[in-house]
Amino acid sequence: MTVRPFIPYTDRRLHTPAEPVETITETVRMIWDDMIDTMNAMPGVGLAAPQIGITQRLAVVDASDKRGQAVRMANPEVLHASVQLRPHDEASPNLPGVHARIERPRAVTVRFLNDQGEIEDRDFVGLWATSVQHQIDHLNGKVYVDHLTPLRRKMLVAKSAKLSRR
Repeated sequence: MTVRPFIPYTDRRLHTPAEPVETITETVRMIWDDMIDTMNAMPGVGLAAPQIGITQRLAVVDASDKRGQAVRMANPEVLHASVQLRPHDEASPNLPGVHARIERPRAVTVRFLNDQGEIEDRDFVGLWATSVQHQIDHLNGKVYVDHLTPLRRKMLVAKSAKLSRR
């Protein structure tokens, strides 16, 4: 089991779009495995490669009641999103100690390259959909606080920095 460290919120890799993955290689599979170990150690329901300093468009999501259902995604993109929104308290290990209620589409259809190297379209609903969208934001160089007003974002970033200094 390899649990990788999280990069801090101020690291530019979190705020820069990640590079597309051309093919699924053994290295990509090993990164996914490390990401799943790291996600499970948080514990969390999703992780994007930039959160651990890898600038590739890789994400994992497991919002199942029992662990072991992780979906491995390369180059995920939302094809369709529901009009109905779902609020959820979101957080990130890159910004420890704080969270915010974010509204996102309740359901999404996502296209991605799966662990077999095949293009897959999959529907996600509820917490699965929230987590997938959260991870895609990371791959696009965004953090959940980017959905907040500038003042609220500044307050949460400052609070997290203060808590980290303790």
